[in-house]
Amino acid sequence: MSRPNIPSKTCPLCGKPPSESHAPFCSQGCRDRDLLNWLGDAYRVPGRPAESTGDFDADGLDSEREPPL
Repeated sequence: MSRPNIPSKTCPLCGKPPSESHAPFCSQGCRDRDLLNWLGDAYRVPGRPAESTGDFDADGLDSEREPPL
């Protein structure tokens, strides 16, 4: 079974031609750097703003709200 030809695009990180085994990246190094960028919050997906955490105390608990019964 043969693999389909990779489109003639470049590696999104370094601009080199992509490798068949690491597509769309050129190497395992660029794949790993891309993953680290996602894990390290270098990339962000747009969305609505996070809710304020001003009502929480230092433990991360909501000190103003009564617990459910």
